Amino acid sequence: MAKQPKVLAGQVAAITGGARGIGRAMAYAFVRQGMRVAIGDLDVEAARRTAEEIGSGTVAFELNVTDRGSIERFADDVERELGPIDVFVNNAGIMQLSRFLDEDDATAHRMVDINLHGVLYGMKVVLPRMVARNRGHVVNVASQAGKFGFAGGATYSATKFAVVGASESVRQELRLMGADGVALSVVMPAIVNTELGGGLNKPVGQKDIQPEDVADATVEALQTGRFDVWVPRDNQRIYAASGLLPRRVRETLSRAMKADRPLWGVDEGRRRAYELRAAQSEPGLEPGQEPVALTAGERAAED
Repeated sequence: MAKQPKVLAGQVAAITGGARGIGRAMAYAFVRQGMRVAIGDLDVEAARRTAEEIGSGTVAFELNVTDRGSIERFADDVERELGPIDVFVNNAGIMQLSRFLDEDDATAHRMVDINLHGVLYGMKVVLPRMVARNRGHVVNVASQAGKFGFAGGATYSATKFAVVGASESVRQELRLMGADGVALSVVMPAIVNTELGGGLNKPVGQKDIQPEDVADATVEALQTGRFDVWVPRDNQRIYAASGLLPRRVRETLSRAMKADRPLWGVDEGRRRAYELRAAQSEPGLEPGQEPVALTAGERAAED
C-alpha cells in the first residue's frame, strides 16, 4: 500500500533567497498547504514586500547566506517568531555567465560563496536542531547543471555539482546517525522562467518551466520524502538513459538537440540587469568585471 502524503499544515518553513523567483513561488505554495513561512533575503525590503503580498502571517528577515552568523540569526528569528523549523530550504543562489577563461576571480568566489557555502552553512545551522528533535526536512535547490556540465557556466555548474554531492553525502550521514526522522531533498530544475533564467537557450523539446512548477514539485517531495527532485521529471529518465551511452554518442545527441549550449551564446541584453544585481549580491566582495562579450565574428568562428 502506498504511503499517504504527509500533512504539511502547521509546519514551519524557512526559505533563503525567498524574495523572488523560485523562493517566492515556494513561499506561496507552502502557505497554500497551511504552513507558516519565513523568508530570508539579502534584499530585506523586497523580502518584506513579498511577505506582505503573501500574507497569512508570513514573516521576512534580512539574510546573507555567505555569513554563517547571519544564518544563525535567521534561524533564531524564525524559531522565535514561528516556532521550531520543520522545513529549511537552501534556495539562495546566483548564476553569472561567461566563458570560463574570461571569468574574473571575484565572480567565481561570489558564486562559490553563495551557491555552495551558503548551502553548507544552512545545513550546518539547521540540521543539529532537527537531529536533536529527530524531525525536519532540508531542501537544497541545485540545478540540472549539477548533473550536466554546461559551457558558459563552468563555475556555476561546479557549485551545483557540489550541492548535489554534499546532499548525497549528508543524506547518508543522517541515515548512519540514526536520524530517521530527518529528511533531505535536492531539487534540480532545468531552465526556469525567472530573472536568473532569462536570456538562456532552451534545448529542443524542453517545455516552459515556471517557478510554480518547481514549488509544486518541492511540496510533493516534502509530502513523500523524495530525495531526487527533477523538474521536469522526464529529464531524470533522459539522464539515466544517457549514462548508458558512450560519451561520444551522448555528446553527439546533445549537440543535435542543442542541449549542450543552454548557457552559451545567451542574450546578454536580457540578462544585463540580472548580472549587475548578482554582482552586488555578496557584500564581502567587490563587483567582478562584466563578462567579456564576443564579437559576431568570434561567435561565428566558435560555432
